[in-house]
Amino acid sequence: MPHPEGGARRIDPTERAHLLDASGYTPPIHRFAPSPELAPMVRRYWMPVWSLPDGQLSVQRVLQYPVCLIVVSHEYALLVGPSRGLSTQELRGTGWALGTMLQPAAGVALAGGPVDALTDRAVPLADEALVAAIRDAVADEPHDPTRRQSAVTVVEESLRKLLPVDEEGLLVNAIVEHVEGDPEVQRVSQVCETFAITERTLQRLTARRIGLTPKWLIQRRRLHEAAERLRDVERPDLAAVAADLGYSDQAHFGRDFRAVTGLTPGQFAAEPRPNR
Repeated sequence: MPHPEGGARRIDPTERAHLLDASGYTPPIHRFAPSPELAPMVRRYWMPVWSLPDGQLSVQRVLQYPVCLIVVSHEYALLVGPSRGLSTQELRGTGWALGTMLQPAAGVALAGGPVDALTDRAVPLADEALVAAIRDAVADEPHDPTRRQSAVTVVEESLRKLLPVDEEGLLVNAIVEHVEGDPEVQRVSQVCETFAITERTLQRLTARRIGLTPKWLIQRRRLHEAAERLRDVERPDLAAVAADLGYSDQAHFGRDFRAVTGLTPGQFAAEPRPNR
């Protein structure tokens, strides 16, 4: 897809964190990779554009990653902290929102201090100039690819002032990437061994930089994997899913999944899926 000079590259990843709504609906979501120099600061950008019939409500559900988000829509502008539970967003009528999924390293700079002050919170985005520039870029044409790309470019230009990422930030990026990417990581002690740090140091680092515990990182990775498995067209064997994810038994898996999503694994697996 052509895009403006300096614009981000369009991507279409499988988003394991996005659980859709209970009917299986999701609006069209346009996703973009960051420019290479911003990769230590930004994971990706995403922009849903929706148009729902009068009176229809869609509650989109997300098992959020351990990062902060910048979300600017036609109606609101927020800095969203990491969420330990299930994040939801109600969609009505017609609208759009441009989201920036930051890297773990970026939270301190945006929060103005330790990220644990933002855990499970969303606060108004203080950068009014950035909000105005994004809305000007999109205008009333969120379906226009050039407008979407221009809005992403606006965010990129704003975030460049946060570079370079400090050494601690690069370390926390690497730790989170390791936990998210390696299903063999089942215990906090394994993370400590890989990065040659004590558990106390790791606890302090994750509290300051991502507002969460190392144990939470491992559990969230497991739940992301679980949601991905439970989406399969063929009804999954729940006991096998639990065992593959490292749970001692199916009941423990069910309790963890329900505590975060409000649904049992079986209930989630039974929900409609696109193209099912």
